[in-house]
Amino acid sequence: MTNSNDLELVELFQHGNEASFNELVRRYQEKVYWIAHRFVNDHDQADDIVQEVFVKVYSALKKFRGESSVYTWLYRIAVNVALNTLRKQRARDFIRIDEFFETAEKENEQPDAIYEKDEQQKLIEEAITKLPEKQKAVFILRYHEELSYEEISVILKTSVGGLKANYFHAIKKIGEYVSRAHRTRSI
Repeated sequence: MTNSNDLELVELFQHGNEASFNELVRRYQEKVYWIAHRFVNDHDQADDIVQEVFVKVYSALKKFRGESSVYTWLYRIAVNVALNTLRKQRARDFIRIDEFFETAEKENEQPDAIYEKDEQQKLIEEAITKLPEKQKAVFILRYHEELSYEEISVILKTSVGGLKANYFHAIKKIGEYVSRAHRTRSI
């Protein structure tokens, strides 16, 4: 079954083969976890989201028509569940964006350099928490997940042009927030 493609696994499941669902979970569980974790930045919450995503997938898989890839469909569900979790909390949790920095070995760095990187990281995380939900979702999917605008368009059900604008505005707002914080700090 590990040689079957996703659509074959869906067909097998739709015909009563429960093991094919387990194979889909095995293939995508880690990816869904990291999507969720980037939204909520909490291991336990991310695990809860993964569980909820696969419960939803299990319930909806019988009706899956293949209008998009299984991967894209699964990501759409994961993003929606993660966003709903954030809405329910009404809290803007930090999103890790470690990729903004070259991660050198800390023991080789000077303490002031380590402090500066940590401060910069905190500022960027704060900036992301202040983004509107749509910009935050587009930023995470584009930057962290490295999805194309076309894939994000299917997941978020919006136009590619709108996504590009949201991503541009997210980057701009993050930059402005960090610059403003640096100016305030140096005064």
